[in-house]
Amino acid sequence: MKKFLLTLFAVVLAAALAACGGKEKAENADDSAATEESKTLTFGATAGPYSDMLKKAIIPGLEEKGYKVEVTEFSDYIQPNNALNSGDIDANLFQHIVYLENFAQENNMDLTDLIVVPTAPLGIYSNKYKSLDEIEDGASITIPNDPVNAARTLIVLEANGLVKMNPDIEPLKASEKDVVENPKNLVIQPLEAGQLPRSVDSADLAAVPGNFAIAANMNLLDALALEEMPDQFRNVVAVKTENQDKQFAKDIIEVIESDKFEEVIDSDFQGFGKPAWMQQ
Repeated sequence: MKKFLLTLFAVVLAAALAACGGKEKAENADDSAATEESKTLTFGATAGPYSDMLKKAIIPGLEEKGYKVEVTEFSDYIQPNNALNSGDIDANLFQHIVYLENFAQENNMDLTDLIVVPTAPLGIYSNKYKSLDEIEDGASITIPNDPVNAARTLIVLEANGLVKMNPDIEPLKASEKDVVENPKNLVIQPLEAGQLPRSVDSADLAAVPGNFAIAANMNLLDALALEEMPDQFRNVVAVKTENQDKQFAKDIIEVIESDKFEEVIDSDFQGFGKPAWMQQ
């Protein structure tokens, strides 16, 4: 009987140890799966220069950190934030801070800008003139018809001495009616932003936002003047606010702040204006 009990105890002990080992392996497998999942990121972007920036300047750095990154391209400026808010993507890159904050407020979303990136500036283009000094009296200029980009255009025109704005008006909210001096008697013609690149052929001057210029294969460096863009009009990487302190967010920031990132910007994104943090 004693021998039998010893044998039974040994069998029970072995079974218990096997069960513990199995549980430990299962927990390790779960941890491994969780780690693998946490190293998978989905980035959203609109097709064009910022999708290219992801692929050329950001994703390689994240892959070096062990991430598997997928890019989802969108054709409008609404779905990238909807997808971010729903958790279908982890981050997006396509919008500036002003748009992000307004969209989040209007749609009751808790989204946050993570870091500002180099951005294609709005420029004044012409097929008629080779410099601003050549602009003749009564020249026509097409400008964006949406309030934000119209204000940006007026800031560029004022910075280059082509108009003077009412000093009591907040520059980022300025419109045509706030022009108090127009020494060249410029004829301002508002257009949908998508039509502005083609208007270079019909108007004397055209103010074209950078993303539309690039989409039309225009060279940013051909502009007679490029805006000194304030950072609130530069594009940002955005995430859900609850994720801004997570490791993947910190790794995105580290990649964008790296020397390798700036090297790619300098070589492949010429004409893009750098944010304040890159110029310190």
